[in-house]
Order: sequence, then structure tokens, then C-alpha cells
Amino acid sequence: MEYSRFNFRTKQQIEEFCTKNEIPLGFDDDLRILSKSVKIGNKIVQNSLGIHPMEGCDADPDGSCSDLAIRRYKRFAQGGAGLIWFEATAVNPKGKANPRQLRITEENLEKFKDVRELIKRESNDCIVIMQLTHSGRFSKPEGKMAPVLECKNDILDRHQRLQKLDVITDDELESLENDFAKSAKLAYQAGFDGVDMKACHRYLNSGLLGAFTREGRYGGSFENRIRFLLNCIDKIKAAVNDDNFIISTRINIYDSIPYPYGFGVDKSNYLKPDYEEPIKLAKILYSQGVRLLNVTMGTPYYNPHVNRPFDVGEYIPHEHPLEGVLRLIQGAATIKKAVPELIIMGTGYSWLRNFAPYAAAYVKKNGMADIIGFGREALAYPDFAYDIINNNSMAINKCCICCGKCVELMRAGSTPGCVVKDTEVYLPLYKEIIK
Repeated sequence: MEYSRFNFRTKQQIEEFCTKNEIPLGFDDDLRILSKSVKIGNKIVQNSLGIHPMEGCDADPDGSCSDLAIRRYKRFAQGGAGLIWFEATAVNPKGKANPRQLRITEENLEKFKDVRELIKRESNDCIVIMQLTHSGRFSKPEGKMAPVLECKNDILDRHQRLQKLDVITDDELESLENDFAKSAKLAYQAGFDGVDMKACHRYLNSGLLGAFTREGRYGGSFENRIRFLLNCIDKIKAAVNDDNFIISTRINIYDSIPYPYGFGVDKSNYLKPDYEEPIKLAKILYSQGVRLLNVTMGTPYYNPHVNRPFDVGEYIPHEHPLEGVLRLIQGAATIKKAVPELIIMGTGYSWLRNFAPYAAAYVKKNGMADIIGFGREALAYPDFAYDIINNNSMAINKCCICCGKCVELMRAGSTPGCVVKDTEVYLPLYKEIIK
């Protein structure tokens, strides 16, 4: 279906558009279901709304939260979401996606404790998951590209001009497993409720899931490609030794990159998902003690419309944004149906603006996901959860407009935020990068 921008004024209009174009996206008027709590092990998420991790570029030099980052998490905490998925935090210096990415260490541990306590004070004791990451081929620790390749990938290597680089060795990957475990233990000591082994958007761990062309013990076969993720989980469990600590992963179930370079893709047509391996992995993760899965797709560096349907971006996609929204919602639902015991956090709702709660209620009511996550929406509208739960709606004038300016700020190495809705802080920063 041909691409077009958001132009719906009423819920009836978007419902009629979906019906006319055979987009099976459901909407439900009863938003009370989004107020329901969700149990993850022995921990309780106070409602069914969450905030996705969004990579920041505003850490202090020691890797701790700057004043602006603290402001961001205070706004999130006050906004009423039951779960905050804390942004990408690098497990070592070489794995940082930008010079000002967060990194938890023994030296700044107390500062992370302070941020966790701030969130606890300002919220209804919401659950906080720290996302642990190594940026792999997208590493940029000193402000210029310093890629760590998980495997040779003709598509992404050519796109990034990385054809001449060597691949990280098996021994180096094994050492990195220990870095994830060490960072997880520090997150536990800082009071976080759990950690996320980031396996999405083709960062290192995500890339390994699609490492069909890699040789050695971390590539080729399915068992080898999931080895790093599973080893990290085992080492984190051993390091923390607390069954109440949540070990989760935000995971790509579909890369939308041609086989043999993409995970979860149809071998004959990469534009179609094939969820056989993602389902198989989800079952293994559950058997290994993982109880929370945050489901996503694509990579913002190659096909951003897949993981972030937009109105204004780097290019015009080959599909209507609603098709992307539907794929994200149905993908999460597929994993939930296959492994109903897993708590699934879904994505893809921000493009729907003020109609998102109705789609979310339908998803929740029909058992397609347990927690409804919002990413860029939270930057624009940090109190979206409060309004959904208390006002039974989202205010259109507060909603994200999917313009991509927050991403532009991040790509420029500036601090990310909403240029349109948080103008006092972020408009001056945006004006600086477009000079």
C-alpha cells in the first residue's frame, strides 16, 4: 500500500481506512484494561504501560547520568508508566554507540543508585530494567566509527563501507560475556529490578543471531548463533544469584535484511518475516529462566521504518506506516501465542498518536501482548500513561508527531529529546545542528 502521512481526525476514520485497505488492526474503547497490573516473577508492574529504552547521548564523562538525563527519568517516573526500560548502557568503553553513552562502573555506582532512588520516589514504585549493550558494528566511542564486526554481512558492510574490517574472535566474544555479567551485577547493586541483554536493531548481540556466515562457535548453526546470548544469561544468573532479579532481552524477531544476513526473514523474500527461529529461541529463553521479552524489529541504521514507522524520515518507505505498525503488533502477538507464559512487551504504537490507547486495549484484551511500550512518544509526552489511566485518553496536542527530529539530535551527537513538544530545552539544541 502506498506510503502516506498520518491524516486521521477521528477513530472512525482510522478504523474505516484499516477496513478498506484490509489492515486487521483492532481498536477497543475500554481502556480500563491498561490499568491492570502485570506480574513478572515475584515483581509487580503496577499497570500495563511501559517506556522503551531510547539511546541517549548525554552522559557525564564518567558514564553516569547528566542533569538532562536525570530530568528525563524524573519526567518518565512522574508520568505514570508501570515499567521504565532504562536506556542502552555500554558494558565496556569500546561498545559505546557514542562518546556520551551511559556506562555503569564501580566508580559511578552510587550515582546510578541515586537515579534509581529518584525514579522510585517520583513514581508508584515502577519497575526499572537496565538495558546492557555492546554496539558492535555501530560502535562510536570517541565520536568516529570504530566498528566491532560480529560477522561479514555483504548488505550492512557495503552500506557502512566496512568490507575490509576483520571480525571479532571467539575468544574476544567469550571475554565480552564476562563484561555483560559484571555490568549486570552492578545494575543489581544499584537497585535496578533487572537487566536486558540487548539483542535488537543489529547491535552486537542482534547481529550474532543473524551470523549465518560466521565460522566458529558463535556462528553458522542456530545453536551457535544463540550461544552468546545464552552464555551471557547464564553468567548473569551466576553473578547476581537472586531469583527475583529479572533477566530479559529486547530482541529482534525480524531484521528485514536478505538471507543469509538477516534473522527471522523468509529466505526467498526478505520483506516477509519467518518466525520459526525467533519462536524457537523464545522457548529456549523461557526454559532458561527469562520471563520478560521486549519484541522489536529492523535497524534504525538501515531500515528505520521497520522498527519506527514514521511520517518524516531519511527516505519514503515502500509501505504505508500502518503496515509497519501492524507487523510490529502481530509479530509480538505471534511470540506471545507460541510462548504464552512469557511476559511480552510490544512496540509500534507511537505513530497512532491519540488512537494508540485503543489499539493497545485491543491488543491487551486479546492476549497479544502483556505490556504496551512507547518509545519516542515518551520523549514528547512523558505523562501519556497518567492520561490513559486517569483521563481515559491521550491528548492529540501532546502526542509525538513522528517527525524524526529526536533521532536527528542523536545522530548529530547531541542530547536526544523532543524538539516539538519540549521546545525550551531541545529546540535551541536542534537549531545548533542545522546551522
